Amino acid sequence: MLENIRIVMINTFHPGNIGAAARALKNMGLGQLWLVDPVEFPHEDAESRAAGAKDLLDQAVVVNTVEEAIADCQLVIGTSARQRSFDQPLMDAEQAAMMMTDEARNGQVAILFGRETMGLTNEEMMLCHRHLFIDANEDYPVLNIAQAIQLVSYELRRASKQADKLPEPAPYPRQQEMTLFYEHLEKVLRRTSFIIPQHEGRVMDKLRRYFNRTRPEKAELGMLRGILTSVEEVLEREVDNTKS
Repeated sequence: MLENIRIVMINTFHPGNIGAAARALKNMGLGQLWLVDPVEFPHEDAESRAAGAKDLLDQAVVVNTVEEAIADCQLVIGTSARQRSFDQPLMDAEQAAMMMTDEARNGQVAILFGRETMGLTNEEMMLCHRHLFIDANEDYPVLNIAQAIQLVSYELRRASKQADKLPEPAPYPRQQEMTLFYEHLEKVLRRTSFIIPQHEGRVMDKLRRYFNRTRPEKAELGMLRGILTSVEEVLEREVDNTKS
């Protein structure tokens, strides 16, 4: 299942950290390295720090946006040392690794690592189902990104040895399917005037957080889409009756 887990590094500044991350992945048996808008890559510093993991650098997938990196993933975990205004359920590295290796048996899983200076933005964390933290000194909890990737990769390797003993996980929708659902939901909420343009507040942010936390299964998402479609059909009939 480790082959279905991707490490996603976002806007990494120092190319040496990319190389060190590739080495960490290869040490622990992971093979997917995704880079979102790296500042400098490819780079000789990345190759020198990768040591015997240059093959992972050569195979690294480079994309422009986080959304591209996670579109086909059913579980997205964001790493951060700090609390957020819209907190996702918090898990330590060991708990998160168990969850990831379990679900990686039947789908793609992504772990997001943010910029060296500021980590993940709030908007990027909102794309995640869970918030992973590494238990560190409270006075100085911020790790070097390559060190953090090494620690999480180690926990993933340990957890992978236990995952086969668990029941088969439920099928969950991919991130792209959830994005289409959110677009559909917002469209209906605007048509029913639940969302009012002059007073939108953070309705969709709160709903995204709710669904990221509760995580509807694939069949349940289909039911939700069906409900939204039935509401649209009723609205269309009312419009037709008004015209006639």
